[in-house]
Amino acid sequence: MTRKNRFFAIVTVLFFAVSSPFLCAQKKSVRPGINDHFKNPNVASFVERFEREGREVYDLRHKIVELAGVKAGLTVADVGAGTGMFTRLFAKKVGSTGKVYAVDIAKNFLERIEKTSQEQGSKNVTTILCTQNDSKLPENSVDIVFICDTYHHFEFPYKTMKTIRKALKPKGKLVVIDFERIEGVSSKFIMGHVRAGKTVFTHEIKQVGFKQIAKKDILKENYFVIFEKAKPKVGAKGSE
Repeated sequence: MTRKNRFFAIVTVLFFAVSSPFLCAQKKSVRPGINDHFKNPNVASFVERFEREGREVYDLRHKIVELAGVKAGLTVADVGAGTGMFTRLFAKKVGSTGKVYAVDIAKNFLERIEKTSQEQGSKNVTTILCTQNDSKLPENSVDIVFICDTYHHFEFPYKTMKTIRKALKPKGKLVVIDFERIEGVSSKFIMGHVRAGKTVFTHEIKQVGFKQIAKKDILKENYFVIFEKAKPKVGAKGSE
């Protein structure tokens, strides 16, 4: 084998060593069982857990909505909507000329969102029951997809993100907020619960066909990154 061929062989091995766990995620869950407690969640207990002072994204929720770029007339998808905290804020922000999709795998959460949206007088909210590998969002329908403390729950991140990319309009934005996972800094719970840190997750998202365009440094426990729909990486599985 020539020196040149040996070089390309080494590069190929390194590429698949880095990429294969992500690309294989579409066939096998990257974190089996992580969503078991969302099969029939006790909604009241999650409201107390998610919508409380002291939770970083709750305390800064209004600033997060502002920095996410949510404006009147836009269509926003709240993926992993949970109890609907951000869904309700988005519904007010986009107004009667906009629309909000509340996406979740838990029917109980979606029923609460429908109820609270009616109580709030928001007629622009549509709930979507997704699956572990499909957001079920309509193709080319959304201006902003918002994923807060949920990406680490994606069992099939490649498949799920591919459907999200298809749902976004050209130049559509993807907002991702998730937990910082840093050895020696993050809590024991985060280290055990969240499968990877920001570097891995942003790499996965870029592989599907996004480019990072901004980051917002308002959070300490979480990172806040904004992507734009772009062409998939050359050679990435499923590229168009």
